[in-house]
Amino acid sequence: MIAVLDRTAALGIATELGEVFAAAFAGEEHSDATRFTNEQLPTHAERDDFRLVVAQEESVLGFAYGFTGWPGQWWSDRISAAISAELAAEWIGGHFEVVELAVAPEAQGQGIGAALMTALVAGLPHRRLLLTTYVDDRAAPRLYRRLGWQVLVRDLGWGSALYGLDTGVPHGE
Repeated sequence: MIAVLDRTAALGIATELGEVFAAAFAGEEHSDATRFTNEQLPTHAERDDFRLVVAQEESVLGFAYGFTGWPGQWWSDRISAAISAELAAEWIGGHFEVVELAVAPEAQGQGIGAALMTALVAGLPHRRLLLTTYVDDRAAPRLYRRLGWQVLVRDLGWGSALYGLDTGVPHGE
């Protein structure tokens, strides 16, 4: 049911991923399936260590993806500007950046999100993993905390919290 896809396979089902993305984030500012399919996913698929996991039965039920983040990338620079220099030095650069976790509304509440996140981060060589999520009490932040993620910054100033996971993997190994 859960599979790890390479860049080519992920882009091959980009339209289906975009549909799940739009449904999962319906009503939110960033829920545009066309932008996700044609801009966001292809750009991110070219990043270092891109990894996408997908839950499928007859159709795509959900997916999660990320890549290695570096200074000079939009998200890394935005986060660095919003946190202390010490925290940025410790966490930003060479981290695994979890970009999206999306589960179709009809499949939510069945453990798919947890299975996707577990598969996404399994075996990563990165010591530090980062993501942003909602500041308020919703399913996503509760899921991340259950999976061992720590709140690094409760509110970055635009309604998002910064979460980190230290895997203990030594740098360079």
